[in-house]
Amino acid sequence: MSLRRRIQELVQIMREEDLAEIEVRHWFSSLRVRRGGAEQAAAVAPAPAAPPREDAAPAAAGADASAGEAPAKNLVPITSPMVGTFYRAPAPDADPYVEMNEPVDVGQTVCIIEAMKLMNEIESEVRGRIHQVLVENAQPVEFGQVLFLVDTDRAA
Repeated sequence: MSLRRRIQELVQIMREEDLAEIEVRHWFSSLRVRRGGAEQAAAVAPAPAAPPREDAAPAAAGADASAGEAPAKNLVPITSPMVGTFYRAPAPDADPYVEMNEPVDVGQTVCIIEAMKLMNEIESEVRGRIHQVLVENAQPVEFGQVLFLVDTDRAA
């Protein structure tokens, strides 16, 4: 099958299934088709909150409300630009690049992702404070996976 025909089939599948990206791997070859602009929209859109179950205990709802401060309104995700292994520090015995509630600035390195024996420094694209670290050190990450949430309301 020609490459052109294969791409046309993938685009048709993307339309039918309303997909933003599709990748096909076969042996040592890989073909990825992505809609323009779809990546940024998907990366920024927060996951919808699950509706409360009717059988949930009322005490649990009260505990969440009194757990501390109100939830931040302006959380911006820092996502993984590649598949690889997530590292919080430049070396095993070094301090992490960032911790929770620490200020972060645009262009500041927040972690490293190792891919194919290359250490790729991941930089923040926003200014704020680290609200949450979502990945454990030395864990594998996927393309587009959210690594950190940055609270831009509480800017540094």
